[in-house]
Amino acid sequence: MKKNRFDFEKMKESEEKIVFLTSYDYPTATFAEKAGVDMILVGDSLGMCVYGYNGTIPVTMDQCIVHCRAVRRGAPNTFVIGDMPFMSYQESLEKAVFNAGRFLKEAEVDAIKLEGGRKVAKQIQVIVDAGILVMGHIGLTPQSSGQLGGFKAQGRTAETATALFEDAKAVERAGAFSVLLEAIPPEVGKIITENLKIPCLSIGAGIHCDGQLLIVSDMLGVFEAFTPKFVKKYANLAEVITKAMTEFANDVRERHFPESKHTYNMVEGELKKFEDLLIKKCLLKKCEKKGLS
Repeated sequence: MKKNRFDFEKMKESEEKIVFLTSYDYPTATFAEKAGVDMILVGDSLGMCVYGYNGTIPVTMDQCIVHCRAVRRGAPNTFVIGDMPFMSYQESLEKAVFNAGRFLKEAEVDAIKLEGGRKVAKQIQVIVDAGILVMGHIGLTPQSSGQLGGFKAQGRTAETATALFEDAKAVERAGAFSVLLEAIPPEVGKIITENLKIPCLSIGAGIHCDGQLLIVSDMLGVFEAFTPKFVKKYANLAEVITKAMTEFANDVRERHFPESKHTYNMVEGELKKFEDLLIKKCLLKKCEKKGLS
């Protein structure tokens, strides 16, 4: 049975951890649902994990919608969150509401996520006022990584940790149903989690948060460009897939594939009829060699 925002609040109250994964396609979403994850994020990290971009900035609304649709089909009974890409909510409050609405109307997601704390509190509020659930995202926010000096951990000093705490409270006041904390010290994650009523999810924010998120491509060992410190690889599918492709290539070159068990045979007696018809129509090469017409 699909969970809702009230279930997640109860999980926080009872200290039951929320399991959170990204997914970008139908097959992976079906696996996530079978595994019983509580939430799926169709993250703008698809820019790197699917399209090979250097970051998330080039990702468009249309790309996010397409992938959200696929994930929704694959996980109809799981809480799905669509990630609002760069410049889909920063330009104006009206555009923020419109684009958030697209996720629900066109992809049937359950909520949207956007990056930022106090700076996007107004966007969160107007989207919530439009009847849409919002997950906040603070700490290392990839869309604004340039301002942060790159993909670096945040909140490692008392001053910056205080700023993160204030961002978290602003997200809560604006009406978000939850907040994602990325790449911050576990001590800071713990204090924020204990002082917010809404669920606080971690991606590199320590064990004390209300739940944990991993990028599925990292967790499965598919994405090889880089591996953040907070990632635990539960598989090395890149190695498995490469080995399988290499074996296939070798089988083809050495004429070991396909074997007879991989082919479809003609109905008994039909091969001779087929050849006779081709000879009659002079379509076989041996006809041409004999000068038949």
